[in-house]
Amino acid sequence: MRRLDRLLLRIPHLRDAVRQREEYAAHCVRLEQELAASHEREKELRKQLDDAAREAAVLTEHGTRLQRQLGEGLAREEELGRRLEGAGQELKGALESLRRSGSGETVADRMREDWDARARSEGLFFIATGEREWTPEEFYASGEKNVAEHILTDMENICQGRDPKRMRAIEIGCGAGRLTRALAAIFGEVHAVDVSPEMIRMARQQLAGRPNVHLYVNSGADLAVLPAGPYQFAFSFIVFQHIPDRAVIESYVRDAARLLEPGALFKFQVEGGASQDRPPDTWHGVSFTEEELREMAERCGFECRYVEGAGTQYCWAWLFKR
Repeated sequence: MRRLDRLLLRIPHLRDAVRQREEYAAHCVRLEQELAASHEREKELRKQLDDAAREAAVLTEHGTRLQRQLGEGLAREEELGRRLEGAGQELKGALESLRRSGSGETVADRMREDWDARARSEGLFFIATGEREWTPEEFYASGEKNVAEHILTDMENICQGRDPKRMRAIEIGCGAGRLTRALAAIFGEVHAVDVSPEMIRMARQQLAGRPNVHLYVNSGADLAVLPAGPYQFAFSFIVFQHIPDRAVIESYVRDAARLLEPGALFKFQVEGGASQDRPPDTWHGVSFTEEELREMAERCGFECRYVEGAGTQYCWAWLFKR
């Protein structure tokens, strides 16, 4: 305590002020000490927070890496599952081929058996796979859309100046008549064939009352069931892509040439994409290149004037009878 303070303490009315000042000074010292301690604690907490942030970053990176590895593992598992499923289908197909070859069953027999089974299960879906559950109205409307796209836009090549109502048309692979009904609204007569009796039964039910529609169960490889020609147009869509033997398709093309009058058009679609790593069956049929289509046309008496969509599933050929 300073000398002045000791003197002031002797003065009664100043004694309390001196003592309060001393207490306040002591309090300030304590506050400074507490503030310094608080700064030290804050510094330590900040260090701990920085350590925690670094650890969290490491854990986040590790979690991201684990998540990426998990995703890659799931993708590999999915790919292996697809390969296993494909191998199983190939094995099933091979065993079925062995069974059928041992029984002397022909390609046409196999197609008839398979397409009858599909017609009995989900015929409308297997004919046009755009929808799992078609209503009859939607199913036949889809046929009208296809005919509008592939027939009505091509009437110059198809009719060549003829009145379509005076033309006889052939449809190969009519199924349940999805396209047949729309074709019958354009041409004078439509003669439609299918290898499956079940499909023809469905078509007859749906197309009853259309006298210009004539439906036939054929051999699955030719048009011998049709009345004598001449016919002025032949058409096939989403049919040849399901046939597992090129010889069968060429047989159809050759027989179409027999029935069509000179100059008439046979317009059809085939699978033009790369062959899959599996033997052809009655769902995934054989594939054609443009060169192969042109060579087949020549052998069968046609001029292949146009090819569109080569290399794709929807490869179209315009064959004109010589």
